[in-house]
Amino acid sequence: MSKAVKVQKKFGMAEVALIFSIAILVIVVAVPVIMIFLTAFFKDGHFNLAGVIEVLRQKDTYLALKNSLIIAFGVTLFSTIIGVFFAWLLARTDIPCKKALNAMFMVPFMLPSFICAMAWKVLLSPRSGYINKMLMSMFNLSSAPIDIMTMGGIIAIETMYLFPFVFLQVSGALERMDPTLEESARISGASLWTITRKITLPLVMPSIVAGALLVCLYSLAHFGVPSILGVEKGIYNIPTKIYERIYASGGSYEAIRVGTILATILVICATLILKLQNVVLKKGRFQIIAGKSMRPVVLKLRGLRWPLFIICVVYLLLTVVLPTVTIFLIGGLKTYGLPFLPKNMTFENYAEVFQMKMTRSAIWNSVYLSTLTAFVTMLAGVMISYVIVKMKVKGKFILEFLGVLPYSLPGTVIALGCILTWSGKFGINLYNTAGIIFVAYIARYMAFSIKSNSAALEQVSDSLEEASRSCGATHWQTLTHIVIPLIRPGMINAFFLIFLPALRELTTSVLLYGPTTRTIGVAIYALNEDGETVRAAALAGIALIIIFIGETFIKGLLAKLDKTKRSA
Repeated sequence: MSKAVKVQKKFGMAEVALIFSIAILVIVVAVPVIMIFLTAFFKDGHFNLAGVIEVLRQKDTYLALKNSLIIAFGVTLFSTIIGVFFAWLLARTDIPCKKALNAMFMVPFMLPSFICAMAWKVLLSPRSGYINKMLMSMFNLSSAPIDIMTMGGIIAIETMYLFPFVFLQVSGALERMDPTLEESARISGASLWTITRKITLPLVMPSIVAGALLVCLYSLAHFGVPSILGVEKGIYNIPTKIYERIYASGGSYEAIRVGTILATILVICATLILKLQNVVLKKGRFQIIAGKSMRPVVLKLRGLRWPLFIICVVYLLLTVVLPTVTIFLIGGLKTYGLPFLPKNMTFENYAEVFQMKMTRSAIWNSVYLSTLTAFVTMLAGVMISYVIVKMKVKGKFILEFLGVLPYSLPGTVIALGCILTWSGKFGINLYNTAGIIFVAYIARYMAFSIKSNSAALEQVSDSLEEASRSCGATHWQTLTHIVIPLIRPGMINAFFLIFLPALRELTTSVLLYGPTTRTIGVAIYALNEDGETVRAAALAGIALIIIFIGETFIKGLLAKLDKTKRSA
């Protein structure tokens, strides 16, 4: 065998695909993250530990870290309690309208939390909150009874919109759980509380912990709610402190360097959380699924059936309906502060949103950036997933690690890394352009594409590709005519998994936008910060309509694809 043939065998299509996939992830993910650490720990080419310690010892850094930890702990605790309670209620009891309630409990997860924070600020701010003014008038109070602009308020609002992480994990585990142990305990005379405490909860504990740690990870990195409810009162967490440091200095390099030091705190916290999650899931893999015929016994609530149903409805009214209606009502006011009476309402604000150059540009930027990001990331994710799932090459673990890494990093960290990487450092300057937001979105949402496409590829039998190749088809023909048509539903799912979060994104783009590259989230935030509450609410209402249309279209399309797949 000639040397050329040996080289060709040693360096075939699999190796080329692997190298190309690694190159994409290194450029988009690894380099920005490395740049953060280099900027944080090195100054003028020298290791600068003293500078890092100096920033960490500052009082406002300590307070921001303290606030981040308190908020994350509170949100995690209450999200876990609420998520486990509602998951148990819907999965293991005979509560009415289960299907509708299940769907409704996922709505808070789809709503942009910073928009809902705006609504709650309008309702419960101490000076001009509508509910506070109503209560003061009804009970002749001299001061507002409720202040949402506190640590407790931030924890409450984040909890409302992050608990679905726990709800999803736990409800899935409860529905699949083998009921044998619970039935045995019930036959032995154990009470419902004893069964739940000693059998049910321990069996689903890995799912509870996994959901709780995801909530903690998101809460630590959360920018929207603390910025809307906390900054005005001097309550900063790490992401809002990074934003404040950079924009107070006009985006100076020294401020960015301080931001990278603060960002390393978030990276360390995220790493510890993910490590803890892996440890818990590895040690806690209890066998809760038996045969296919096993179905958990549904508990009859009897007299508690309708009272508990009312609790679910009231919770959904408070977390979904009230803030959504408030946003649309505020957006329709002639002037902020007027009562919600027909004579004070107008549609002009919604018309003005489309007439304002800044808001028109923001809507267009969000739509085309999210569409382009979803399309490019979907295609890149297919290739990377194919290498991970189907190709037998060494070094695949690098792809898996780099692909999932941005999912565990806060958007603030990704944004800072992109600023440092794509601002002329390597001869490419994307700063203040839509390009830098596009690259950041690809890094941020690559994990969504890889996870969705990998799951689809796992279902495609290797025998189909082998049969195609044995009939003389090339690797490319096999991919285009067999593999891709079979995984098309997974690809479409990946597209929309990226499109919708990117459409309403704020945490990453708030650090990257330029004068002409505001996104919807940034435009709403900027209008609200400038005191244009009515216009901000009008734009937020339009954003909610776009998101609702997108969600409805996705569900319809995926249902149609699933039906087609089953009939085939």
